[in-house]
Amino acid sequence: MTRQIRFNAFDMNCVAHQSPGLWRHPADQSHRYTDLGYWTDLARLLERGLFDGLFIADVLGTYDVYGGTDEAALRQGAQIPVADPLLLVSAMAAVTEHLGFGVTTGTGFEHPYPFARRLSTLDHLTRGRIGWNVVTGYLPSAARNFGDADQLDHDTRYDHADEYLEVLYKLWEGSWEDDAVVRDTERGVYVDPEKVHHIGHRGTRFTVPGIHLSEPSPQRSPVIYQAGASPRGVRFAAENAEAIFVGPPSKRVLKDTVARIRQALVDAGRDPYSARIYALATVITDSTDEVAAAKQEEYRRYADLEGALVFTSGWMGIDLSRYDLDDPIGNVESNAIQSAVAAFQEAADDGREWTVRDIAEWASIGGLGPRFVGSGETVATQLQEWVADTDVDGFNLAYAITPGSFEDVVTHVVPALQARGAYPTGYTDGTLRHKLFGKGDRLPTDHRGSRYRLGGDLSTRTDRYRAYTNT
Repeated sequence: MTRQIRFNAFDMNCVAHQSPGLWRHPADQSHRYTDLGYWTDLARLLERGLFDGLFIADVLGTYDVYGGTDEAALRQGAQIPVADPLLLVSAMAAVTEHLGFGVTTGTGFEHPYPFARRLSTLDHLTRGRIGWNVVTGYLPSAARNFGDADQLDHDTRYDHADEYLEVLYKLWEGSWEDDAVVRDTERGVYVDPEKVHHIGHRGTRFTVPGIHLSEPSPQRSPVIYQAGASPRGVRFAAENAEAIFVGPPSKRVLKDTVARIRQALVDAGRDPYSARIYALATVITDSTDEVAAAKQEEYRRYADLEGALVFTSGWMGIDLSRYDLDDPIGNVESNAIQSAVAAFQEAADDGREWTVRDIAEWASIGGLGPRFVGSGETVATQLQEWVADTDVDGFNLAYAITPGSFEDVVTHVVPALQARGAYPTGYTDGTLRHKLFGKGDRLPTDHRGSRYRLGGDLSTRTDRYRAYTNT
């Protein structure tokens, strides 16, 4: 059977998400990010294109590594100003029936107890179409604005996130029984207290003795998204994630990354295909290869190299403003950037030594992932080749301009893939988890979160809660 390809749209509640400078293009509508109509129109478009979901990125800080200040980020609109992603979801859910929503929030700067209620609320209001992209944070500016000198070190952030999710799983999966809400008008009982249980959590970082504030939602736990690429991040994803985003720019690196994730899922006691893996990509398409190529050249005239270096400096943790654009990359002393550039050079396959300018030009349209340019048929062939060669499930599509890039994919690429049997022709009914896997609404039994479901001696938890409240 022909393997079907899955799409997510990659956006952010801001202007310049991954393509700095393209906000100046006359067809770009990203400046309407504060207009609810922009988001509801986008949701309708993506549902027409049978996308799995809209993945909304977020940061709680500014990109101030470049030049040591946030001035360039502000000048370029590089993910600043930025608004809250969660508040968009209810309106988009109201105008769609099937589209999923993956919202990004970090584990470092908010207590899990109120956050659990907000996600349960969105799961109710979307009828089970909410997902959560778990991030541990990476921008030092975010930590400073919450009173810390810097982010916790990399692996410690994941240790913190492990307990954060433990608390959430206990609240979502282990506090309310399915039939706790009885709405018994005869007895005057709305909730049966015997069927609601205190979670009794006391850990290294959090103490949460009580009950979840929300009744069980359609999925209970939202679909968990994650994008960690380090060994610690991959282990965290293998234990928790059901949708994993990766960004290698070359086919070989993507193949190795996917294989590493599949093995990590097995090592975590899960099926290797129990998580959908989406690769970052940007598609520039039109009616013919020639028109698409001309469109890419037009976009390049608007792309801003300084804005691209603002992003890459933040992503890689090195101030690229200290170098001339034409400096060879060998002059940049950073293991992180050397490994990234090695992957870029492999993707470009021209054999020359790259410069700082080359990095900026690569990242200026769509970020660090590959770019597919051509007619719908040409792009469909390229995407199928990447899926066949790498075992990736689908693509997290960044845009050059919005909503134009997404409109082009829906108009040209989706029909080409459907004609080949390589893309869905309709949605599966049910929750986001059911649409992704076809196996039900709840976390599967091999998932880490399922171990916190109700069962065992529940009175022990209540006794622990009473002990807390009496001290």
